Amino acid sequence: MEKVFKALADETRRELLDLLFVNNGQTLGELCQHMTMSRQAVTKHLLLLEEANLVAVIWQGREKLHYLNPVPIGEIYQRWIGKFERHQVEALNKLKKDLEEESDRE
Repeated sequence: MEKVFKALADETRRELLDLLFVNNGQTLGELCQHMTMSRQAVTKHLLLLEEANLVAVIWQGREKLHYLNPVPIGEIYQRWIGKFERHQVEALNKLKKDLEEESDRE
C-alpha cells in the first residue's frame, strides 16, 4: 500500500492515470502526446506506477500497451473511505427511521 500512496502523491502520475482512465490501453507514444515532459521522464513515471501495481502492461507484438489497474485504488477506498462512508449511511438510515416513527405517532 505504501508504493500506491507514493505513486499517487505525484501530480504527473495522477495525470497519467487520468489519461488511462479516459482511454485505457495506450502506448508510451500516445501518453507522451498529452505530457509536457520528455519521453524518458514519462517512462520513469510509468515504471513507478507499474511497481505500485496501478498500471498493467500488455505487449501486443512490438507495442507495449499500458492499462489502468483499479484494484489498488479500490482497496484504498475500502480501507480508508468506505468505512467512514458506511457510518454516514447508517446514521441517515437511523434518522429516517426515527422520523418515520415520530410521524406515525402523531
